[in-house]
Amino acid sequence: MPFISKIERQSDYHLFPSTTPIVIDNGASYFRIGWAGETEPRVIFRNIVQRPRHKATGETVTIVGDHDPALLRYFDCTRSGPRSAFDSNVVYQFEIMEYILDFAFDRLGANGSRIDHPVLITECVCNPVQSRSKMAELLFETYGVPSVAFGVDAAFSYKYNQQLGVCGKDGLALCPGFTTTHVIPFIDGEPVYKGSCRTNIGGYHITDYLKQLLSLKYPHHMARFTWEKVEDLKMEHCYIAQDYFSEVRLFQKGDKEAEDKTRCWQLPWIPPPTEEPPSEEEIARKAAIKERQGQRLREMAEAKRSSRINELENELHGLEFLLQQLEHVEEHNIPSFLSETGYVSKQEIESAVQRVTQSLRKAKGEPKGDQAEAEEKTDPATNERFPLINIPDNMLTPEQLKEKRRQLFLKTTSEGRQRAKQKRFDSELERERKNQQDEEKRLENPELYLEQLRAKYKDLSEKVEQRKRLKTNGNHTNGNNFSGGVGRGERLNAAQRERMRLLTTAAFDRGKGEDTFGARDEDWQLYKLMSKDNDDDDEGPDQDEAEMARLSLRLQELDPTFVPKSEIVTSQPVELPRLRPLTKEDFQILLGVERFRCPEILFRPNWIAVDQAGLDEMTGVSIRRLSPVGQEVEERLTNSIFITGGSCLFPGMSKRLVAGIRMIRPCGSPIRVVKASDPVLDAWRGAAAYATAPQFLTQTFSRTDYYEKGEDWLRRYQLRYTL
Repeated sequence: MPFISKIERQSDYHLFPSTTPIVIDNGASYFRIGWAGETEPRVIFRNIVQRPRHKATGETVTIVGDHDPALLRYFDCTRSGPRSAFDSNVVYQFEIMEYILDFAFDRLGANGSRIDHPVLITECVCNPVQSRSKMAELLFETYGVPSVAFGVDAAFSYKYNQQLGVCGKDGLALCPGFTTTHVIPFIDGEPVYKGSCRTNIGGYHITDYLKQLLSLKYPHHMARFTWEKVEDLKMEHCYIAQDYFSEVRLFQKGDKEAEDKTRCWQLPWIPPPTEEPPSEEEIARKAAIKERQGQRLREMAEAKRSSRINELENELHGLEFLLQQLEHVEEHNIPSFLSETGYVSKQEIESAVQRVTQSLRKAKGEPKGDQAEAEEKTDPATNERFPLINIPDNMLTPEQLKEKRRQLFLKTTSEGRQRAKQKRFDSELERERKNQQDEEKRLENPELYLEQLRAKYKDLSEKVEQRKRLKTNGNHTNGNNFSGGVGRGERLNAAQRERMRLLTTAAFDRGKGEDTFGARDEDWQLYKLMSKDNDDDDEGPDQDEAEMARLSLRLQELDPTFVPKSEIVTSQPVELPRLRPLTKEDFQILLGVERFRCPEILFRPNWIAVDQAGLDEMTGVSIRRLSPVGQEVEERLTNSIFITGGSCLFPGMSKRLVAGIRMIRPCGSPIRVVKASDPVLDAWRGAAAYATAPQFLTQTFSRTDYYEKGEDWLRRYQLRYTL
């Protein structure tokens, strides 16, 4: 089976005789394999398997342990995450375990699938017989090993350090592992499993807790908190607090000591380029470019204007020439003469001449003469432009009636435009007159003028607010002058209530007989009254609000301290808050209380909803399970508390255990906590040293015993650690 890994394959496998055992430390976090009698394992990798597919070929490959991140460019790992063979600290996925053993034996240098060496493999305390049976079946059936022995990793570490003089024959082995923590009492050098206990807390939970805290603290950098990186942060910066609450109060004060204990992880950050102010030469160069662009635009505009003037002059000459020709044409021949020109009558040509003349004057920038303005105001040629308006309908043909309706429409539209234009002109004059009067008043007495503006603005604002309040309440208020709870009908104003009455009446009358609505002129007047567009109270700009806006602008010009009321609805868009540029501090991950809060769950598992005992309480539970052994034996046990496993590497672990155990032991009891010489590798070294003993083969069971005695013999099997 092809494997992808950065671990090199050993080449001296064939140099070891078949009697040399292979030692395997099958941990939930790391897998270690090597030869008995050596001090270091040959192959170490993470105990996980990933089976992604190649993006190009679709071939499934097997990645065991740590992989090179560069491989993610070629493989799709989104559908196949890392998988472990363990449930807590018990092997239960033997399909994954087979991938791991295949990879381990391959990197150890084995050729083929058959292994001719005895195997010593570690397991957890009180491993279920089903897991042990499946592991034996895998080793015997798949790999053909001659014999197998099972042992507890914490016991091997204890015996190895006992030979080094670190701990005594009687003691407690405390092993905080990857997913669980065990306490195993040792009496006369042998583990007493009936006194052992377990808590489902380990290094995995600490890493996961730290990952959660950092993700909540820095949600914008969640992608940075990968499992491997958080694991490194945990091992590098976390520690055990001697007194958790005193340490928390220290960080709450935020003094110099807390700052010294805070660690900073700087994420990759590239400072934005600084923009230097432009030099005088650069400013002059940009001004010259802008001037050239402006000159070019002016030339283009002038050329366009000249072209427009030429077009209008040609059109005007053509119209004048057409009028001259019409003077020589008889009246009844005019329609046939104009049929090819696109015009209908002489009056239409004269209107076109007048329109082109005005456009030409406008293009040349010439002011309108008094005669033109008078013509626009009086328009004496109305009768000539619309000759059919005053003629009765019974004297006109159907074509003339159609033309009359068109002339009526044109006349109405023209008069409407003239009225609107005159109204705008009058409004401008009135506005200029008011502005001139206001300026004269301001110059006479500026303070009085400003005070009058403020008073007028205040009155208008109160008036507008009162009207809005009445409109919301439907002109009803309760006794306290506050908005009451009213229905939709009460919120309608007078015009809206009248429209609702008319709609209800029309709907009621419609059901009495034939629907004849719209046949009479009165129906259309009723339709106009019912139309929503006729609601003057809802449509169109409010004069008071417009006056308030004008006064607000005027007050802002004269009084910089003036602040308009927020209730005024303006058409100006709300300015969004500007985001400040990111700095170096925004890419810093600060580790403060997280440094000791995460490892604290080893002593307080209830923080992560695990209702079990902590490390210090577990020693008392283990001793109580051994009772009655006598006070002398208990003192010997507490005098040699041995800690091993990767999670005991946190600084302050030994002192915290001493303080916690002292709280549950009688006063004066000897308490001594010692740490393994190498908490990570001592389990494998102890197993490798144990496998070199001559009596080791007597502690194994062969393939023949497995076939003859079966699972019942595996249930009774127990390794003796004193040979």
